[in-house]
Amino acid sequence: MTAKRRTANQYRRTRRDHSTETAEDYVEAIDDTIAEKDRCRIVDLAERFGVSHVTVTKIIKRLQRDGFVETEPYGPIELSDRGKRLADASRQRHETVYRFLLAIGVSERTAAVDSEGIEHHVSAETLEKLRIVTEQLS
Repeated sequence: MTAKRRTANQYRRTRRDHSTETAEDYVEAIDDTIAEKDRCRIVDLAERFGVSHVTVTKIIKRLQRDGFVETEPYGPIELSDRGKRLADASRQRHETVYRFLLAIGVSERTAAVDSEGIEHHVSAETLEKLRIVTEQLS
């Protein structure tokens, strides 16, 4: 399909994917940080993403509004059940894409970087095909 023939639905999907990308990255990072340190704070996320605490605070407020995290001012950040489900799903997509890239011969370093972007934009159908092909190649 050429770029000229793309439909409005395809553009809507891309915009939707971009809008959830930050939420997915943050809930996964929160989950990882809690597993590593037993708690997650704004400073942990600011350091991890290389952004200011103000940026993280704004994102956490949005995640709290959307029901992904629970936190109190100056308190640790906890994932809600919804946030945990999103983190798990994001991690599974990431792992599937990463394993596929390794299976086709992409270096570990490149696969790590590329899978971080691809995981947010791959459909469930494509993800399933990647998983199947990866199993066949392994």
